[in-house]
Amino acid sequence: MRADRYNCAMLAAPYAQLTPDCIMDAVDATGHRCDGRLLALNSFENRVYQVGQEDGPALIAKFYRPARWSDAAILEEHAFTHALAAAEIPAVPPLVIGGQTLFSHDGYRFALFERRGGRAPELDDPAVLEWIGRFIGRIHAVGAAQPFAHRLTLDIATWGEAPRDFVLAGNFVPPELLAPYTVAVNRALDAVRAAFERAGDVRALRLHGDCHPGNIMWTDAGPHFVDLDDCCNGPAIQDLWMLLGGDRDEMRGKLLDVLAGYEDFMPFDVRELHLIEPLRTLRLIHYSAWLARRWDDPAFPAAFPWFGTHAYWQEQITTLHDQCERMAGPTLWQGNA
Repeated sequence: MRADRYNCAMLAAPYAQLTPDCIMDAVDATGHRCDGRLLALNSFENRVYQVGQEDGPALIAKFYRPARWSDAAILEEHAFTHALAAAEIPAVPPLVIGGQTLFSHDGYRFALFERRGGRAPELDDPAVLEWIGRFIGRIHAVGAAQPFAHRLTLDIATWGEAPRDFVLAGNFVPPELLAPYTVAVNRALDAVRAAFERAGDVRALRLHGDCHPGNIMWTDAGPHFVDLDDCCNGPAIQDLWMLLGGDRDEMRGKLLDVLAGYEDFMPFDVRELHLIEPLRTLRLIHYSAWLARRWDDPAFPAAFPWFGTHAYWQEQITTLHDQCERMAGPTLWQGNA
């Protein structure tokens, strides 16, 4: 019974017991002696800290959200990151200590990483986009060797239908907007399905999965990629479209710059251009459910107080209808010389 109460408490307030002493004791148990300096880094899904050492440079300690991933799924993430590093691709793999990369302390699973700094990439610079494209192409060349066995596949059911069902069943949408939101999200998913049908049977491979600019650190030596926590199986364009901002012409120009580097290492299937707006739509639906699923974590109401408000859901309704129009339009290549 005591274990059951402990597990329930971990799910409702998953990091309540992750005190500074717990963090340092966990790191000490791996043989890396903490010097008492802790700096919490920006992370909501997991908890990530910069930890000072008595002998050596500071490390990054990542404590995984309880009950989110199986051990096998986390170890697949670690193995993929190590495969990238072995191929001299600038990813940051977890440290191997005593033949292990995943550790446990007081119910928390964690991994340690070298600290790698950097700044945000200049995504308006064609040379930067080409450089990033080369490295994503190299990531995908490794990722294409075999699929993940224990991690998710980015598809309509996992990223769209299940999140929709969770939100609608959980009374997160204000009653007066429930019907309009239901219409909007179902219309959007119908448009996503139609777009996937137009794209056809595109190849799924192992991806970074969340390759937005915040997960790319830039230094004078070029980019390195961090946070493969959402690595998954999916279409290659998932790791490219979040680099594209601006209007249609700007997006097309940026994609050309990225592909100039990407195709040095991987061919690009132009049918995947049909998936840019559908994947953006799935991300919108998934994000609302991500907030909803985490709402019992005290960090989330404090950080996202606007979630659940009338204004938030009205904006979602409008955005989903707008996405339907985007998905019905031409791809970035169509209608252009």
